[in-house]
Amino acid sequence: MQPDDKILSSPPACALYTGSVYHERHHPFTHRFRYRVFMVWLDIDRLEILDRTLRFFSFGKWNVIGISNHDHAARDGSAIRPWIEQAAHRKQIDLTGGRIFMLAFPRLWGYVFNPLTIYFCYGADGALKAILYQVKNTFGEQHSYLLPVTREKGEKITQQCAKAFHVSPFIGMDCTYKFRLYEPGERLDIAIHQFTPDGKILTATWQGIRRDLTDRMIVKTVLRFPMMTIKIIAGIHREAFSLWRKGATYHKKPPAPPHDVS
Repeated sequence: MQPDDKILSSPPACALYTGSVYHERHHPFTHRFRYRVFMVWLDIDRLEILDRTLRFFSFGKWNVIGISNHDHAARDGSAIRPWIEQAAHRKQIDLTGGRIFMLAFPRLWGYVFNPLTIYFCYGADGALKAILYQVKNTFGEQHSYLLPVTREKGEKITQQCAKAFHVSPFIGMDCTYKFRLYEPGERLDIAIHQFTPDGKILTATWQGIRRDLTDRMIVKTVLRFPMMTIKIIAGIHREAFSLWRKGATYHKKPPAPPHDVS
């Protein structure tokens, strides 16, 4: 039986989200942009099943869209789950027997750049225990923030942490991130606010609508976003140029953090 038009697993294990990314710079001047994107929402333990079931999705191989362990977690081809579980263990968060979902841009035509991948980490009891935010910059570096979740099911998730990793050359390191989000369902609603001692400097949001992950939907979505990865890379550099023209202060890149997860 072909998988077209059928959900391959019970929600929320397999889905596409089509929507937009929005950034707004608040000071010392205003600068904003929005671009349309799509993301995948996947149970990391079902990637091989999806590879066998879908024609236009692959795990570790070239396809129209796909996921590779060389893009995520340790980025050395090793499995994602042990890397996350080890990081959680160091923070005394027990994920044994729980599911882990990733929200990310997929490889598109074999290429991807993920400024941010978010992992929703559940315990064996089905409760959301932690969220791992894996951030990449255009210098080829990455760093992750693993934060425990403390709230009742269905409530908005609120978290914060100190900035430990250089991303934009036009924002310094003396910053705090504040995350405001819901677990992805029929809609995606994620906001990250970045604060300096002078106040809020940046707001970034991901918003989208859930689509079933089927071959037909993959084709339909890719036809809408055929060059999304190139658009993301080009957009990052275009917006950096715009900030430079507006007089944004340039911050030299500091050394990467000594640990890959904070």
